[in-house]
Amino acid sequence: MKYILVTGGVISGIGKGIIASSIGTILKSCGLRVTAIKIDPYINIDAGTFSPYEHGEVFVLNDGGEVDLDLGNYERFLDINLYKDNNITTGKIYQHVINKERHGDYLGKTVQVVPHITDAVQEWVMNQAKVPVDDDRREPQICVIELGGTIGDIEGMPFVEAFRQFQFKAKRENFCNIHVSLVPQPNATGEQKTKPTQNSVRALRGLGLSPDLIVCRSAKPIEMAVKEKISMFCHVEPEQVIFIHDVSSTYRVPILLEEQGIIKYFKQRLNLPIDDQPSDLLMRWKKMADRYERLLKVCSIALVGKYTKLSDCYASVFKALEHSALAINHKLDLMYIDSTELERSTEVENSVKYHQAWQKLCKADGILVPGGFGIRGTEGKLQAISWARTKKKPFLGVCLGMQLAVVEFARNCLNWKDANSTEFDPDTKNPVVIDMPEHNPGDMGGTMRLGKRRTVFKTQNSVLRKLYGDEMFVEERHRHRYEVNPELTHCFEEKGLKFVGHDTEGNRMEIIELENHPYFVGVQFHPEFSSRPMKPSPPYLGLLLAATGTLNAYLQRGCKLSPSKKNEKH
Repeated sequence: MKYILVTGGVISGIGKGIIASSIGTILKSCGLRVTAIKIDPYINIDAGTFSPYEHGEVFVLNDGGEVDLDLGNYERFLDINLYKDNNITTGKIYQHVINKERHGDYLGKTVQVVPHITDAVQEWVMNQAKVPVDDDRREPQICVIELGGTIGDIEGMPFVEAFRQFQFKAKRENFCNIHVSLVPQPNATGEQKTKPTQNSVRALRGLGLSPDLIVCRSAKPIEMAVKEKISMFCHVEPEQVIFIHDVSSTYRVPILLEEQGIIKYFKQRLNLPIDDQPSDLLMRWKKMADRYERLLKVCSIALVGKYTKLSDCYASVFKALEHSALAINHKLDLMYIDSTELERSTEVENSVKYHQAWQKLCKADGILVPGGFGIRGTEGKLQAISWARTKKKPFLGVCLGMQLAVVEFARNCLNWKDANSTEFDPDTKNPVVIDMPEHNPGDMGGTMRLGKRRTVFKTQNSVLRKLYGDEMFVEERHRHRYEVNPELTHCFEEKGLKFVGHDTEGNRMEIIELENHPYFVGVQFHPEFSSRPMKPSPPYLGLLLAATGTLNAYLQRGCKLSPSKKNEKH
């Protein structure tokens, strides 16, 4: 097993996840089996109870693990399926060690950070690195480990110490450290500054780890003189300094790394049995990146949510839309609309914001209402759903978005004016959305309906069934506490809102479709978590096809994408 540790310096959120994913993609393109581990030094057991404003979206895995969004990057780039144990947190490690201590495994010894916590980290990494993540179920050969946060953080120290020890346990030819740093360019001088990187590398060396590669992030391409300066002051060869500037698409990052000779370096440094040249997989990535930059036609989608100030809050939704737009040769214009700004209360408080939000919504080719929790902003989402239904705008509701589509239909088509979800109004006379029987209202963490579950189509006449390739069932990832009340579904079906998919027992409503509408679909699951750059998610693909007016043609072709390249500039 070869281990590649990716650390970060200067600032957090520098792009370690994309760089770790891109390195994995390059090595996979060379024919190697790659897995990935993300270490988050926070004390939470998992990411499940975070607000999206803390660390971005909560990504859900097949096994129900609620994890950091970087695991979503690994899955999308590497086309693998990870497990909750691929996300290590301080909380998990300490809980594991304390449980062993209570069990008497340490035979009366004093339990300390060194060696017990550091040993637990190393043991966890070695065990999890062997778990197969590909469809062929073979043991991985390379494990890319991303250490979250920044070198020098107090909470990250036990992990840095663990890998200081681990580099000797694994042996030099099996362990490599990549340090990602920032090269800022102050507007006052316009000069690219290397001092933050020098200090960061010095701090890393002081903790016992020497970087084999220094990846420098910058807004603009870095000059050769800067590369030579970093090489000299950070005690590495010039070819060990890699530059990644801001690019139009993250698909371009593996190409930038490959162009700077990273395959040749890994082959020598880790003694890998590979050719110097990448395979067809990386060539496909290059073609995809080139195509992304050549697209001319634009499709605009309005994302109506309440976490719109930070794009990472909807990272997987954005990626799923982007994958689908790329598949139909369109550039995505995603407009984030804060749902509270669509509400009547905003019109009174700030009419400019209110009218700007509505103008965005009216301009959009399609409308998406994603998942979420809590009552804030729900009235605005209901307004957007009502607009999509009455104006026949293509609409996709995901999780809470589907539940609110049912609430909106009940209020305006069934005339149940007080219809609501028991999440927002426990005493409503028309509870069209109810809390789930398996939900435990005591603890919050890990108590939802989580992970991959089967959804069975109950009719042939379903747009989504056709988009999924006319399968009898689909398996998608869930993350919810509430669901549509099964006792009231017949009232909706009589009025044209069809529940075309349900769980294997037939009790939980999973998919809704509205008759006589170009595309009005709601799904209880989160299809965005399974979307891949070369395999877009069918519900999102349907939204983009409907928004560009090509859904019917696509279905008539038997769900085959048109090879037309009229929409690309040469």
